Amino acid sequence: MIKHTAIQWMRSVFFVTLAWFVMAAPASSNTLLILGDSLSAAYGVPTEQAWVALLEDRLSEQGFPHWSVVNASISGETTDGGLRRLPALLERHSPSVVVIELGGNDGLRGLPPAVIEQNLSQLIELTEQAKARPLLVGMQIPPNYGPRYTNLFAEIFPKLASNYDTALVPFFLEGIYNRDGWMQADGIHPTAQAQPALLNNIWPALQPLLETH
Repeated sequence: MIKHTAIQWMRSVFFVTLAWFVMAAPASSNTLLILGDSLSAAYGVPTEQAWVALLEDRLSEQGFPHWSVVNASISGETTDGGLRRLPALLERHSPSVVVIELGGNDGLRGLPPAVIEQNLSQLIELTEQAKARPLLVGMQIPPNYGPRYTNLFAEIFPKLASNYDTALVPFFLEGIYNRDGWMQADGIHPTAQAQPALLNNIWPALQPLLETH
C-alpha cells in the first residue's frame, strides 16, 4: 500500500513538473531572412541606425517578439550572387519569410533585364521550395540609362510578383531618392535620416507575411 502510494505521488510530481515546463516554454520562433545588397547592409550608415536594426525593434513593438532577423545582405551583391548563396542560407536558417532585395546592382551594371528576371525568378522558386514566403522588393534605376532600359528594368518586379502571386514592395526608395538630405553624396544610398522611411516602405508588405506564421 505504501509502495503504491509512493508511485502515485511520484507520478503526480512528474506530471505537474511536465505541465510547468510546457507552460513556461517560450512560443516557437520564426526566422526572417533578408537577402539584399548595400541598401540593406547599412552602407554608409551606423549599423544600429539602419532599417534592418529598426525592423528588429519594430517586431518587438508590434507584437512579433518571437521573430528573429538574419541579415545576409552584402554591399555590391547581385541577383547572381544571391542565387549562389541562397541555398546554403535556406538550409542553415530555415526561414519562414525571405526578403529578396536584389537587382539594383544588376541594373546599374546594365545587365540584360531578361537575365535579371530569370535570376529573381529562381530566387523566388528556391524560397517557395523551402516552404518560406518571399517578399520581393522593387527597385528603379536612374533615367540616364535611357527610357527603354529603365522601363524594362522597373517592370521586372511587378511582373514577377504577379506571376508568382508574391508580396511586393513596389519601389524601395519611394519618397526617399528625391528628398533633400536623404541620399548620400553618391546619389544611390540613403542616409541614416532616411532609414526609418525605408522601413516604412517595406513594413506594409512584410507585416501580413509575419501574421500568417
